[in-house]
Amino acid sequence: MANIIPVASASKLERDANKANEEKQQRPLIVGLASHVHKRWSIMRDHKKDEIEERLTKAARARNMQYSPEKMAQIKSQGGSEIFMGIVSTKCRTATAWLRDTLLGTGSDRPWSISATPIPDVPPDITERLQGIMEQNLMQFYDQGGPEINPADLQNLASGMKDTAMREMKHEAEKRVERMETKMEDQLIEGGYIKSLFEFTNDVATYPYAVLKGPVPRKRKTLKYAEGGGLEPTETVRDEWERVDPYKFYWSPWGDDIQNMPVIEVHHLTREDCEAMIGVEGYDEDAIRSLLSDFNSIGIDWIEREDSEMTDLEGKDYDDSGEDLAAALQLWDSIPGNLLLEWGLKPKDIEDPQKSYPCEVWMVGDVVIKAVLNYDQLGRKPYYVTSFEKVPGRIDGNGVADLCMDAQSMCNAAARSLSNNMGISSGPQVGVNVSRLPAGEDITQMYPWKIWQFQQSEYGDSTPPINFFQPDSNAGALMGVFDRFMDIADEMTGIPKYMTGQHVPGAGRTSSGLSMLISNAGKSIKQVIANIDHDVLTPMLERQYQRNLRYSDDLDLVGDVQIIAKGAMSLVVKEAESVRKTEFLRLVLESPVAQQIVGLPGTAELMRDLAGNLNSNIDRLVPTREEIEKKQQEAQMMQQQMQQMQQMQQEQQMVAEQSANLQEDGTEMGGRQDNSFVQRPNGR
Repeated sequence: MANIIPVASASKLERDANKANEEKQQRPLIVGLASHVHKRWSIMRDHKKDEIEERLTKAARARNMQYSPEKMAQIKSQGGSEIFMGIVSTKCRTATAWLRDTLLGTGSDRPWSISATPIPDVPPDITERLQGIMEQNLMQFYDQGGPEINPADLQNLASGMKDTAMREMKHEAEKRVERMETKMEDQLIEGGYIKSLFEFTNDVATYPYAVLKGPVPRKRKTLKYAEGGGLEPTETVRDEWERVDPYKFYWSPWGDDIQNMPVIEVHHLTREDCEAMIGVEGYDEDAIRSLLSDFNSIGIDWIEREDSEMTDLEGKDYDDSGEDLAAALQLWDSIPGNLLLEWGLKPKDIEDPQKSYPCEVWMVGDVVIKAVLNYDQLGRKPYYVTSFEKVPGRIDGNGVADLCMDAQSMCNAAARSLSNNMGISSGPQVGVNVSRLPAGEDITQMYPWKIWQFQQSEYGDSTPPINFFQPDSNAGALMGVFDRFMDIADEMTGIPKYMTGQHVPGAGRTSSGLSMLISNAGKSIKQVIANIDHDVLTPMLERQYQRNLRYSDDLDLVGDVQIIAKGAMSLVVKEAESVRKTEFLRLVLESPVAQQIVGLPGTAELMRDLAGNLNSNIDRLVPTREEIEKKQQEAQMMQQQMQQMQQMQQEQQMVAEQSANLQEDGTEMGGRQDNSFVQRPNGR
């Protein structure tokens, strides 16, 4: 009889998951975490609602060139023009383009770099190998019959060997860091860093703060080559980066560094998002399956988010999304160990109950779907926050919209008044004595050659029946006000109008003068780039580098533990270095003495560095130092072989000549003997 495999129904699986989830959610750990998350959320939500949400809404409104509902109602009540001058939008677009030109790049133009520290902390195997080289050199010195040396000379010899070993260690660390740099660039491109940074620069210019998140490990389906050939879908975990909506990022009101304070990110999860969490390490599968069974009834209202104008400005509508979205809170916080133990965490995970431990908690409604210790060894949160203009002591700073909001308001007021005044003063105003008009006369239209009908006044009124007068035009004064506040907007933001291609009088009439103006204007954007470097790129690169050291299986990538991460300002340094390298290469090529000192491998190294700025394959242009040294060794061996062959030929030739000379000498001696033998009888 065949074995019967029991198959559970979908309803039974759902009931089992709900039952298991209910039991887990009643555990003290989960109940305590849920209460803690609600408490943190209440504090952060009230703080942001009181101080920051209105600023975000104003910035988005100005960027979208829209009046607030209150202002629009006021304008309509006066019956005036509704014109809106998008100064903030123009400045934001210019700032965004300026930042993207610097921050977005790949290959030789990548806007970041990493380098080893002056004294690299390399893996033990490299240190042991270099120590072995020092010992081998010292033993070789004695094996070659080196004389006994006094301690002072021995110390000098050891110092020289140490300097050599340090140079080798630095060179080895730099090679490994260079390989890691290439790997990191590949990770950033595959992880969506370019797209997220593109959106991030838009937030930097628009809002009081911008948030970038990563690396975040996520399971994705990708196509890979199968062993038998062809492509097949494969699930893989990769690091990803994303831009965080400033409106969905919250922090505690008492801190000024998000790495030292609790933060919350609000997520709007689709059903597919929740399904993708099943089987991912750290997520409670029973809780997620229970969430999916009640997904249509959860919605987003439980986080008490009131309808705001911001959703309309973003082009989103959450009113009818109750069955399609579920709101989730992601809390990053440091929780005391004694609370974690009291809530039920295992003692082996808490070494010291008096210390705080960084945790990550996900909650939907009252259901905790994830509660883990922070996976980063240093407890860092994967968020990076900066501003166009930073304000000391605050997380939020000032965006372009904040800096020129008042100037735009004045320009809008001047533009509306100008529009109204131009309409009023565009033609004559007419005053009509209606008592002199006959019945049925139309006074609502005026056109050339119109015939007006009047009648005699019953009261003997001698005033003209119709009067024309021209209202004064204030266009000149209003344009002066507009231009003045446009200049103020340039000064406040540090983004002058000539950066958008407008004509500039004075120094801007010549190319050299305009170049000088642009160079001066670039100083303000360099400060913004410095903010992004310090707050975003540098800590992000350091974290990804250390993450690769921790999880990489490639030993050739394991190098210096601590690195020097350089952001976009490294482009300025690279440009200056390129100029100096070009000058040095010219000196080497023109000076025979310098060629002898640097040598062919050093010249090739300089050429490879300069060729790195070209968009081409360097290996096809300039061979590596190792290849050149190998060719030199082969050339030397060939030369030695040729010299040996020439020497052998010369020796063979000398031997042949000597042999020939000996034969000639022997022949002459034999001839003389024969002659004497023949002549003897005659002599007798």
